[in-house]
Amino acid sequence: MENSGQFTPTRTAEILRSLGHVPSKKLGQNFLVDPNIVRKSLELAGVEEGDCVVEVGPGLGTLTGALLSRGATVYAVELDKSMCAHLRSYFAGEKNFSLLNADAVDFPLAGLPENCGDFKIVANLPYAISTPWLDAVLSGRLPSRMSLMLQREAALRFAAKNSSGDYSPISIFLSAAYDVGAARKVSAACFFPRPGVDSMLLPLSRKECPRIFSPRAKSLIRRIFSRRRKQLGSIAKGLGGDSETVLGWLGASGIDPRTRPEAVPPPLWELLDKTVSEGI
Repeated sequence: MENSGQFTPTRTAEILRSLGHVPSKKLGQNFLVDPNIVRKSLELAGVEEGDCVVEVGPGLGTLTGALLSRGATVYAVELDKSMCAHLRSYFAGEKNFSLLNADAVDFPLAGLPENCGDFKIVANLPYAISTPWLDAVLSGRLPSRMSLMLQREAALRFAAKNSSGDYSPISIFLSAAYDVGAARKVSAACFFPRPGVDSMLLPLSRKECPRIFSPRAKSLIRRIFSRRRKQLGSIAKGLGGDSETVLGWLGASGIDPRTRPEAVPPPLWELLDKTVSEGI
């Protein structure tokens, strides 16, 4: 097996032509062709020999080859059937590679077996699935570290602090479980074909005591943020029969009803989750 981490734009174009494959804009297919970014992705995820690694969106196998060369066991999920056929052929006989042809939102951990124990994630995420995929990850088994290739807009939203325009429910859910590292800009020249938007590499490290928000609290926070410019008291009153209950939860969590959702820091939303979960 050649080192797939060394794909160049020319080589990538040749492979795509040989497969008769036109990169899909709908699926966000921009293939990584810079070996330095490949190495940085593995470095930020802390990938070591013997690790179990979930890879989302392997495409032609650029990161996959680098992961396998490092001695990792790779569980990948890829939606595109033609990419899956290529990957199965290219990595035929590779005993440490498992591939699932499915939607990553439905299978965020690529069918990772329970006996893997701790694991890491390396992902090249199309914009359309970045938030629902991460939300799915944050609802179950949590990887120790993640290295996510994202469109700039998604990376800023994930890493956003309260009182910023990008602050959103996913920012809150993520910050409760992970320390978010500094995002690194990735040039469009690192991909083939070149994307029309900026990309960023975002490292995430699981907290010592991560919190997974309850489905009920998640639903409530999303409803609240759908009216993010209004004060929380006004939002609660607009929730119909739930208004008094929600106002009680806010008060028990130390959240001022005169505050707007985007101004409330993550620790108070975590208190709200605790309050909702305990039925106070």
